[in-house]
Amino acid sequence: MVLVKQVKHWFVARANASRWRPIHDWADGRNAQFKLTKDGQGFMIEQPKGLPGTLRIEWGPAQRGYIGGQELRMRCEMKLSSDLQLLVLCRELMETLEKAVFEAYTDTLKTRVDTDTPEEMRWLVMFPKYAPTSKLVLQRFGCVGVNKELTSAWIEGDLSETLAQSSQDLLPQGQPFVLMTMRGNVYLRTAMAEPDLAKIQPLVRLLEVACREAQRVNAKLADGGGWPTTTSVAWQSSRPE
Repeated sequence: MVLVKQVKHWFVARANASRWRPIHDWADGRNAQFKLTKDGQGFMIEQPKGLPGTLRIEWGPAQRGYIGGQELRMRCEMKLSSDLQLLVLCRELMETLEKAVFEAYTDTLKTRVDTDTPEEMRWLVMFPKYAPTSKLVLQRFGCVGVNKELTSAWIEGDLSETLAQSSQDLLPQGQPFVLMTMRGNVYLRTAMAEPDLAKIQPLVRLLEVACREAQRVNAKLADGGGWPTTTSVAWQSSRPE
């Protein structure tokens, strides 16, 4: 029985390695390392010398309950201030998560939102919302942050333009999507049933724009001295990213 499983695993890994060869080659072209997961049904790409920071891309089973099936997730290590906490997510997902958080608060068996609840859910009730000036971005995405000034500084400009462009075909309406700065890094997470290089590439570009804009905001704050007061530190958890 064990031998049968091993043979099956080998065939699955071999087949997927062949299917994902274009993604592997693209990663090589970026001087990044492509690795299959242990079960051969997902992959990870690591680019230690990525710009503007070390990049990790993963595709596999979703790590968040609000994304069913498979997801693409990315993390760019930026060494930003941990106080820079900003979030953009698709509007449908925002409404779903807000409802879930509200129900958690009103549940007679709970007096608070559990610390195991993902930050993207807790921030929706902790931080003020921001309305982007772009009507398209406002229609398609929800934005919150530690304060409106920082959210505005991050969103308005190149990131707003890139989000507007992405909403046309890359991120169709209703597709779960999260973009956030947290723990000094920038994260992107979205549903993706099958890994598609034609979608991964523009999503990486979207992440890179978000990173550059976060870096710009971080530099301005550092030059000005002093960071916005936030109680979010009390909500930080050690749960996996």
